Amino acid sequence: MDSLYSTMNQHIKGKHLSFEERVIIQLRLKDGWSLDVCSNRATTAGEFASSRDVVCTKTLYNYVDQGLLGIYNYDLPEKLKRNTKLHRIRKNKKKLGRSIEERPKEINKRNEFDHWECDLVLGHKTKDDEVLLTLSERMSREFFIIRIPDKTSVSVMQAFKELQRQYSEHWNDIFKTITTDNGSEFADLSNLEKASNTLFYYAHPYTSCDKGTVERHNGLIRRFIPKGEAIANYSLQDIIDIETWCNSLPRKILAYHTPDEIFERELDLIYQAA
Repeated sequence: MDSLYSTMNQHIKGKHLSFEERVIIQLRLKDGWSLDVCSNRATTAGEFASSRDVVCTKTLYNYVDQGLLGIYNYDLPEKLKRNTKLHRIRKNKKKLGRSIEERPKEINKRNEFDHWECDLVLGHKTKDDEVLLTLSERMSREFFIIRIPDKTSVSVMQAFKELQRQYSEHWNDIFKTITTDNGSEFADLSNLEKASNTLFYYAHPYTSCDKGTVERHNGLIRRFIPKGEAIANYSLQDIIDIETWCNSLPRKILAYHTPDEIFERELDLIYQAA
């Protein structure tokens, strides 16, 4: 990525990037942002001059393909691993509770805050390794990473009880529904319904796309903790830093705002109404 400095002043026919634009993009790429986010977040934040046309995302990717920016496709975090997968709903797996088919269709639109997805991220897959419990709010894309001792239902339940204590009287307003899979580690979650108004829904067997938001965020974790690497090798501060990075990453679907910005806005509305 440092090679971008050597091409800062290289002229590109037609539209071209200013020195300032090149610096901004180079710095943001080092933070793990995509080209689209680099350009549009900078525009939203007023880092690019409003009086001139900013090079569009497609043009930026064309510049990379043409070798005009001093960076390459393998420098871009997602471009080389995108593919299309066929998803099938497979049967013959136990049901732990309320099916996702019973979940209100309005939740699919992501217009309402307080609907979450939940999953686990494993490291070395040994009994003595720790596990990451992950939750993502569907509208804001806020992402929680909670370190737990193992993948047992007891550890998962304990983490949720701690989270419930943290948000105390606002729990029901912030966590209206939680969607997860049919893994045995989530077998006891429906018991939380007895102590709150939160409703739990279980995805179709072997259908990760039913909770695509949290799956997508789990993929972001893998930028920092590769598959097969022990979670125990990472400190609590490492996990906090990963969570902070995820929630500070501007998203195109959020008009280049960050999950933290949307999440804090929604929390303010809930606290003010209390």
